[in-house]
Amino acid sequence: MSLAEKLAQERRARLAAERLLELKQAELTDANRKLGRHALALTKRIGATQAEIATFRNENERVKSDLNTANEKVEQAERRLWHSIQAFQDGFAFFDSNSKLIGANTAYLNIFEGVEEVAPGVSYVRILQVLTDEGLIDTEELSADAWRAMMTERWMSPTPEPTVIRLWNDRYLKLIDQRGHDGDIVSLALDITATVHYEEELRTARERAEAANRAKSAFLANMSHEIRTPMNGVVGMAELLNDTSLTEEQRLYANTIRNSGEALLVIINDVLDYSKIEAEKLVLHPEPFDLEACMHEVVMLLQANARDKGLTLLVDYDLFMPTSFIGDPGRIRQILTNLIGNAVKFTNEGHVTARVTGVPHPEDNTVMLHISIEDSGIGIPEEKIQHIFGEFNQVEDETNRQFEGTGLGLAITERLIKMMDGEIWVESEFGKGSCFGFRLPLVVADGSQVNAPELPDDLNCVMIVDDMEINREILNRQLQRLGLKVIPVTSGARALEQMSKDVDLVITDRNLPGMDGLKLARSLRHAWSDVPVLLLSSDPADASDPAIRDIFAGVLQKPIPRGALFTALSKLSAPAGQPPSASLAVEAAPSPAMTQSAATADIASDLRKMRVLAAEDNRTNQLVFRKMVKDMNIDLRFAGNGQEAVELYQSFVPDMIFMDISMPKMDGKQATQAIRELEKENGRKVQIVALTAHAMDGDSEGILAAGLDDYLTKPLRKSLIHERIMKNMPAAVAPLQCEGGDLQATG
Repeated sequence: MSLAEKLAQERRARLAAERLLELKQAELTDANRKLGRHALALTKRIGATQAEIATFRNENERVKSDLNTANEKVEQAERRLWHSIQAFQDGFAFFDSNSKLIGANTAYLNIFEGVEEVAPGVSYVRILQVLTDEGLIDTEELSADAWRAMMTERWMSPTPEPTVIRLWNDRYLKLIDQRGHDGDIVSLALDITATVHYEEELRTARERAEAANRAKSAFLANMSHEIRTPMNGVVGMAELLNDTSLTEEQRLYANTIRNSGEALLVIINDVLDYSKIEAEKLVLHPEPFDLEACMHEVVMLLQANARDKGLTLLVDYDLFMPTSFIGDPGRIRQILTNLIGNAVKFTNEGHVTARVTGVPHPEDNTVMLHISIEDSGIGIPEEKIQHIFGEFNQVEDETNRQFEGTGLGLAITERLIKMMDGEIWVESEFGKGSCFGFRLPLVVADGSQVNAPELPDDLNCVMIVDDMEINREILNRQLQRLGLKVIPVTSGARALEQMSKDVDLVITDRNLPGMDGLKLARSLRHAWSDVPVLLLSSDPADASDPAIRDIFAGVLQKPIPRGALFTALSKLSAPAGQPPSASLAVEAAPSPAMTQSAATADIASDLRKMRVLAAEDNRTNQLVFRKMVKDMNIDLRFAGNGQEAVELYQSFVPDMIFMDISMPKMDGKQATQAIRELEKENGRKVQIVALTAHAMDGDSEGILAAGLDDYLTKPLRKSLIHERIMKNMPAAVAPLQCEGGDLQATG
């Protein structure tokens, strides 16, 4: 190869190497650029990571600081909590789910009197063992094993009931244990020693109070018996004395004795009632009763006193309100007697009106009764109204000298009304009168709907003649509600002036100014003979007076019961040929004595007398009883005690027995029980009526439970004795009234 070729070949090789070198340099440059970019990115990433690390380091330092602070606070809270628990005077302990003690305060540990074994880690069962073994617990009637078994069973229950334990030193602890969701238990041991001792003191004080209350009740019952027994002689003899021929002066003395005795009985009853209410021993006895009849009974009892003072007693009973309710009729009658009696006592002129309205509640078949007693009496000063229902309070000291009474009536009335879920109030103007009102919710009895009377077709217009506005107002309202036109006038002269053919009926009061009701009726009889006239009178004798019945179509007793008014109006059309007076006169039913007298002539004279046995140990009471029945045709025997009564029951074979309750040797209840046992053998049943001077609540239940059929409270009343004898007279005995109307008792 030539040199030129070699040089050309070397030149080509050198050029190729140079091109390869350039290529490698370019690749190296590109790689350097990539490495630079990667280094730059990596540097940036390292910087960011370092910043994050610095942030994390700061956060970690802050968390460590916060955690240290929290730990310090937790430790501080634990210390405070533990110090608080240690400050408790009551025991406090924690147990884990395995009933191992975790911790307890000093008060809890002090229960164990320094026993070192009672420390964290000890089991609850072992704690119970320590209590019994060391004699720290008073298990009372239980053995140690039985007590531990009882306490263990309680501890293992899901919700342990609180219990009280007694320590050896007479301390009482109430254990309250609460189980948590994880099984841990918090146990409290509350020291209730002071509470137990206080309750024991209260129990002792209550027992003493109850004993004192029983002693008071027994004292009141015994005093009632001891007072009523001689009062039976006083009142009974005074009543018998009034039945004899007396001069006016003697009758005044006898009436004074009787009235004073009855006033004393009212005081005794008030004191007994108040004592029963105060001791919460008074019990209500609900039963069906007629409220309107109850009110009229009370008014009739007070009518004599009102008539003596010239007062008018009125009853304004809502015409279409029910009359039959379920309640305690005795206590409601007592409330009405207190309120109406007070109105009569403190009213010297004018009237006393008892109004009855009500708001029915059909959803529960009740009526909210609203009863008010209005009077035109002395009234009550405004400053005294708030105290009028207090015990032993009356209007004022100066007035008290004019009126008798204990001042207990309104206090008893208020408490009775509250016992019946009612309320009472009073409105009064001193010197002008008072109005006592009360509300009572009562259940309506079945069949108490009042039906309007069937009036005669020709009765459309009624003239009322009465000088008292309130009486006219009551009658006016009642008659208008029956659909009648009413013409009210104030005097007989005005009645004659306004009389016309439109008037179909005249209702006149007896006592009118100028021309009284009798004169008015005679005048009307001449000019208006076809118009019937009804007389309103507060004197029961007018109904049976022939002279009055001859000129009047009927006599209505004031205050007028709705039944009497309805009967009188519905019977105004008398049957043909019968005078109106014969069909309309309101008469009292014939008494049992009159019935006996009429039947005497038809009874054979050879029948035996009714045999009556009276068991009574007091000679005065025997005398009173004998005198009360001396006019009756009976064979009377006395027994001085219960034992004699049982013996006479067998030998005398009485038709009826009056049995005193308090007697020597054998009391009335025991004697009755003995007689009832004898009756089981002989098959006969005799009526036994108790004669009792006891008046406390519950006495009547005890008497009837002993087998007696009825009871009478001393002092005895002649009319009640006669009524019981007549009621129980057998068929095959001689009449109680002899020929000629004389009654006699033998034995």
